[in-house]
Amino acid sequence: MVMAYNQRTLKKPAHFTGVGVHSGKQVNLTIHPAPPNYGINFKRVDLPAQPMIKAHFNRVVDTSLATVIGENEDGCIVSTIEHVMACLAGLSIDNVVIDIDGHETPIMDGSAALFTQKIKAAGVVSQDAPRIYFVIKKPIALEKDGKSVTLYPARNFKITCTIEFDHPAIGNQTFAIDLTEKSFEEEIAQARTFGFLHEVEYLKFYGLAKGGSLDNVVVIDKDGVMNEEGLRFADEFVRHKILDCIGDFSLLGMPIIGHAVLYKSGHLFNHEFLKEFFKQKSAWETMTLEAFEAQNQRTLE
Repeated sequence: MVMAYNQRTLKKPAHFTGVGVHSGKQVNLTIHPAPPNYGINFKRVDLPAQPMIKAHFNRVVDTSLATVIGENEDGCIVSTIEHVMACLAGLSIDNVVIDIDGHETPIMDGSAALFTQKIKAAGVVSQDAPRIYFVIKKPIALEKDGKSVTLYPARNFKITCTIEFDHPAIGNQTFAIDLTEKSFEEEIAQARTFGFLHEVEYLKFYGLAKGGSLDNVVVIDKDGVMNEEGLRFADEFVRHKILDCIGDFSLLGMPIIGHAVLYKSGHLFNHEFLKEFFKQKSAWETMTLEAFEAQNQRTLE
């Protein structure tokens, strides 16, 4: 895996316009370059004070339908951040400020493909500051109610994900990937969010999923996939779960060197795991890629 030695940001801004999948409202989102050690911050430019929210797991306020971050003191939120966060993580981008003029990011086509294309077109630049990684030294595991997430030591960032749905269109699917910019773009970024028709109808009844359509969600009824063009991958469902995982795990604030193994996990359980991760401080350490490689070289010798 090609991992970055230095922190990275954009060469120039990347702009997106679309609807929020739950709000149905048109929203503009612009990703701007930011200096080293800035991290990823969302700025609500539609609000008078233009409040900032750091994209970090301790800012997560809801995971019921999507990953939502917020600042408790003023009630300001940004919802459904997982796809844009996955794209930034997949392209190894550390420092940006994301201007948004609504409370929910645009769903685009339900995947991270358009985010990836435009960010790559804007250009990615290396910065004069080392990139720091969470290096997994011993397994960290969380298991509950038939779901599990475990992080194992590894030489790069790898994800193995298994999902199980009692529906012939999905069934049991497993996918494993060594995450690189190339593998993210080709294998994961295009996988779209999905839902069952009865769930979509239920959400719409309660005033949610107002922006959801066959243009941005893979919808499954009792007979199979309703989208006319069908699936982009035979196992698009599990690939999208990996996309969500990359976005959720990026809220640790730094990239991981380790192997994440997920079984039937989603936004809520991913978030529970991140809390467990920080409880087990002896299981990981932070270091530069240069230090990690030197440590591995000593081990090999």
